[in-house]
Amino acid sequence: MQDVINNLPKLAKDKHKENKTFFAKLKKKPPKQLDYIMQDLHEAEFERTDCLECANCCKTTGPLFTPKDIERIAKHFKMKQKQFIDAYLSLDEENDYVLQSVPCTFLGADNYCSIYEVRPKACREFPHTDRKKFQQISNLTLKNVAICPAAYNIVEAMKQNIKT
Repeated sequence: MQDVINNLPKLAKDKHKENKTFFAKLKKKPPKQLDYIMQDLHEAEFERTDCLECANCCKTTGPLFTPKDIERIAKHFKMKQKQFIDAYLSLDEENDYVLQSVPCTFLGADNYCSIYEVRPKACREFPHTDRKKFQQISNLTLKNVAICPAAYNIVEAMKQNIKT
């Protein structure tokens, strides 16, 4: 798995122009059944993919924390929200709360998340390949294929299954 992760940024870079063109066409004329196609591709990929073998998203990027995330996770730790923010988060250039550092503070050496049951919405939904109106998040998907082997495979499967 580590070889796949190590090669992913180069693979994604090599496919970037092709993927960008594909997504531009997809945005102009999305198939009527795109959400269902994406759901099927997503589910098929995650039957083969074990995120615990990888955890590259947790090792290389940090999620945005919504106010609800902060409230839920602080409650989980029996902390006041301000204490949680001061201990773990910082504001980014867009004024969003993000982790103070990566890899994620909550990621264990075994790739398990210590706050899995209360993890941020962004973590629960990553890599966002089963999101409704998928064509609207093409820029995010282009970034995620360089981080997540499953997202990379899903985009490759999309290009085989969806004619633009």
